[in-house]
Amino acid sequence: MEKRDLQVGDVVQLNPETIGNKAFAGCLLVVSEPKEWGCQGYVQALGTREAPGGQAYLRPTWDQMEFVGHAEWVIE
Repeated sequence: MEKRDLQVGDVVQLNPETIGNKAFAGCLLVVSEPKEWGCQGYVQALGTREAPGGQAYLRPTWDQMEFVGHAEWVIE
């Protein structure tokens, strides 16, 4: 992805060919902090029927993601 103005709550997809940690290849990431070099964001982990899971935070660079859209809910 080319550099763009990301906003908190934007959703990007992690590029399976360039992402460093292949466990996250193709995952959707919610942007929590736009950065000059890319962003910090999270992939929501599954929980149980009684409680939500946590967040796995990543810091992808521009070449490791592609813009998808905007999330309705942002977990903090």
